[in-house]
Amino acid sequence: MKLTVIGAGCWGLTLAWLLTDNFEQVTVWGREKDLSEDLIKNKHASKPLEVQLKDKVEITSDLKEAIKDANIILNVVATSGTRDVCENLKTAGIKPEQILVNASKGIELPSLMRMSEVIKSVLPEQKLAILSGPTLAKEVLLGLPTAASVACEDIKIAEFVQKACSVPNRFRLYTNTDVIGVELGGSLKNVIAIASGFAKTMGLGDNCTGSLLTRGMAEIVRVSIQLGANPSTLYGLSGMGDLIATCSSPMSRNYTVGSMLAKGKKIDDILSELGSVAEGVKTSKAICELAKKLGIEVPVSAAIYEAVYTDITPRALLEKLMNRKLKEEERYV
Repeated sequence: MKLTVIGAGCWGLTLAWLLTDNFEQVTVWGREKDLSEDLIKNKHASKPLEVQLKDKVEITSDLKEAIKDANIILNVVATSGTRDVCENLKTAGIKPEQILVNASKGIELPSLMRMSEVIKSVLPEQKLAILSGPTLAKEVLLGLPTAASVACEDIKIAEFVQKACSVPNRFRLYTNTDVIGVELGGSLKNVIAIASGFAKTMGLGDNCTGSLLTRGMAEIVRVSIQLGANPSTLYGLSGMGDLIATCSSPMSRNYTVGSMLAKGKKIDDILSELGSVAEGVKTSKAICELAKKLGIEVPVSAAIYEAVYTDITPRALLEKLMNRKLKEEERYV
């Protein structure tokens, strides 16, 4: 079998590294300008994480050649680039029977479409699955164990990907048919991760972090249910599992963004310093627009949107959140 990874960023290279021994052939595709000489010649990358791929992994900027005969194609490009990649895949001759697995977590702007909706709008006949869960790339590269969800409305496709991409002792996959829930859990938690990094750096304490994660999860559930998700999915790997991992770790790019915002840094400077995509930045705008459309309150996400896109001070933001009108706690069971 052949695996093709679309996207030579840290998560794309990590997945290629992790899954190499599961496939006879592994190809990583990236834009020519994104492929360093070190990666092409030595199968080695040092930024933003150090990854050493095996010699059998092919690196190419030729998309047509990259996807030729691939059984599974992993899309690991930024949310903002997924539509263009799908158009290019169409031109390159992707076949409907090839399974496209999206591993990017985010919501497209300005359409507010989930990644599966974006992909299906360009490739309506494509077999498609979603991979999402607590998957911090640095921990995966250290060989530490984790688990994730593979979602597809066709359970047989999900089971095929599960079997092909599970790695004993390291990467355990569970199937799910709730595509909406798996996608939204993985996307919306990035905004709460920014809030978590913000609170930790401000020294607000563990009580505050616990409160923030719980109220953030309530927002994720409120929005996701309205958009058709099964509530139980949101308390699974791609929801609660990913939320806990991302909100607890300085390895998370979104957590790091929050930490830097709390120090008073501006978002453009933060992203420049980070040197990689933090999906929660744009997702904070997307969830606020979705919530407005649905008539739902998302105060934590709205606060992060304000922190990212306005000049409000960290202290003023905290006071705004803490002094909202008192209300009853929701129940979803």
